[in-house]
This record gives sequence, C-alpha cells and structure tokens, in this order.
Amino acid sequence: MLRRLVLALPLLAASALAPAYAQGCDTRFEFFNRSSRTVMEFYFDSSRNPNWTRDELGDGVLAPGRGRRFTAANTGMYDFKAVLEGGRSVELRQVNICAITRVTLTDSGLRAE
Repeated sequence: MLRRLVLALPLLAASALAPAYAQGCDTRFEFFNRSSRTVMEFYFDSSRNPNWTRDELGDGVLAPGRGRRFTAANTGMYDFKAVLEGGRSVELRQVNICAITRVTLTDSGLRAE
C-alpha cells in the first residue's frame, strides 16, 4: 500500500499542473509595452468567446517600457486587446497560446512572439 502511494505522488503532482501545461503547452506569456502610450486596460480571452471578459490589469496600468506576466487558463487560440490612454484600442486575434511567450505592443499595434 505504501508503495502505491509513493508511486502515485508524482502523478498527483502532475495532474495539479494540467490546466496550464495541458499536452505540453505552457500558457504563460509576458505582455510588454514598447509603445509610447500607457496601456489602461488589457484583455485576453479564448477566441471562442465572443466577448471580452475582464481587464487583466485590474486597477493598474502598464507604462511604456514595462511588462507583466500572465497565464492563460486553457490551451488553444486566444484574442488580445489593449486599450491605450486616450481610448484607442488595438486587437490581435487567433493566436495559438501554446506557440508564444510574449505579446508586444508597439506604436504599430500588437504582435505575438
């Protein structure tokens, strides 16, 4: 019985990480502001969701030259939206979250890397 428990512990630990690392997919990424404007709001949602859910910056903002790390809840295709000071927004759609490590905002728009 003790042997079964010892053998099961690594499986239990791996299953706890399953949502963020499903099928070898690391859903962590950094959002980096390389634009000349402050980001007031930042959204990322599954492309299957037709609506933006919540501002991931919460009460904060992201000044030029700053970055912040995020983790998507699931694998698959994602859409990104940044709302800049002054109200202008930019979007990037249909990005495979498993294939990127960074989303960068420049004065030309959003790009995934």
